[in-house]
Amino acid sequence: MSLKKINTVLTAAFILFILWFGTEYILSPETVAPGFGLPGWPSGDGDGFLIIKGVRDVVLALVLGVLLVTGHRRALGWVLLVEALAAYGDMTTVLAHHGSVATAFGVHCLTATLMVVNGLLMMRETRKVAPAPQPA
Repeated sequence: MSLKKINTVLTAAFILFILWFGTEYILSPETVAPGFGLPGWPSGDGDGFLIIKGVRDVVLALVLGVLLVTGHRRALGWVLLVEALAAYGDMTTVLAHHGSVATAFGVHCLTATLMVVNGLLMMRETRKVAPAPQPA
């Protein structure tokens, strides 16, 4: 399988995963929120913050999707690298608030690291290769 196909499959998987997860936070935040890893959740009107997380995730997925569909693969690599910071931020938030270490590393850190790997592979796929010198 070519590097381009591997990158496309990995990126499509990220898009679908992030889109699904974000949509779950928008439609039923109280159901999916306990899996985030924090020890406590807002009550009453505080649940709106969970929907904000869902909207963020949907937007992150749509940005990746637009770049994939339009063929802007180098930009897609850069965006994967940058968007990994959101997942690393989620990991840091869970750890800083004494949440589940297993979820912080097993979900958020793993997701972020796989996004970085996918982004770096995308950058490798799209790097400019200098032409070989022609013999005289």
